[in-house]
Amino acid sequence: MNMDFLRKLPIPKDVKAQYPVTEELACIKAKRDKEISDVFLGKSDKFVLIIGPCSADNSEAVLDYISRLKVAADKVKDKVIIIPRIYTNKPRTTGVGYKGMLHQPDPNQNPDMLKGIVAIRQLHMSALSDYGFTCADEMLYPENHRYLSDLLAYVAVGARSVENQQHRLTASGLNVPVGMKNPTGGDMHVMLNSIIAARGSHTFIYRGWEVKSHGNPMAHAILRGYVDFSGKCISNYHYEDLLSLYELYNEAGIGNPAAIVDANHANSGKQYIEQIRIAEDVIHSCNNNVDIRKLVKGIMIESYIEDGNQPIDGHIYGKSITDPCLGWDKTEQLIYRIADIIK
Repeated sequence: MNMDFLRKLPIPKDVKAQYPVTEELACIKAKRDKEISDVFLGKSDKFVLIIGPCSADNSEAVLDYISRLKVAADKVKDKVIIIPRIYTNKPRTTGVGYKGMLHQPDPNQNPDMLKGIVAIRQLHMSALSDYGFTCADEMLYPENHRYLSDLLAYVAVGARSVENQQHRLTASGLNVPVGMKNPTGGDMHVMLNSIIAARGSHTFIYRGWEVKSHGNPMAHAILRGYVDFSGKCISNYHYEDLLSLYELYNEAGIGNPAAIVDANHANSGKQYIEQIRIAEDVIHSCNNNVDIRKLVKGIMIESYIEDGNQPIDGHIYGKSITDPCLGWDKTEQLIYRIADIIK
């Protein structure tokens, strides 16, 4: 093979034994899981905010951000459930660029995936033990999910991965909500097919085992906009888009329609400040149509301590080194605004 086998990595079971979740923390997670699953199963009308940095590039800054988020979360908990984004592995369109903390615990050092596995588990554990937050991460590599499976509240399958069979089948075996993004080309039927697959039961190979999944009834859509043939960003968060998705769910015979709207990426054209307007637009649609309110379970927002982004070798604390993010002051105001206006 045209590759070097650098070293054998520890299996998830061994890493979990070395960095275990205590009984107390497991109880916190179970309570959070129930509260969040009730939303995606249509048993609760609370609104979900999946919010945080584009990439978790620095543990200190991420936990600083989460400490601020905790204060806001406690104030809006009667209407809004906040799930922090701790995205530790990042897809790269051409394979070039920062691939996340899993690859590079220090963005300015060479990849070290053994240190990365430990770093991402410790970061997710700190969010739970210090602030009571179970968080969201992207499932870029299905075979790596079990390193964090006892910690995560929410899993996203990205626009480039949503057509992949292993992602779909692995999602069918998870017991937390899994959001399937519309593909970069925008085909809603591809996304719906992934949801149908993730909600079904399958027998397949996973980490060297023959496994049978039970199906995940909380698999749902994430609308993130798309890019057309000319390279133009096309949004899909408007009233008509949401109503159309609700109708597509019904036509496909998929019960319990559910969607999250990603306010950044192609929906905002990566203009991070637009996330404020987009969030308010989505909530306006929810408040004016009962079917849309039934469909839309929440919004995904890219947010960090400082506005915008910087080069990977930048030194501004709490500023994204990947996609531009909404800064904390604007984020805090938006959280309270969402809690005030959602019905």
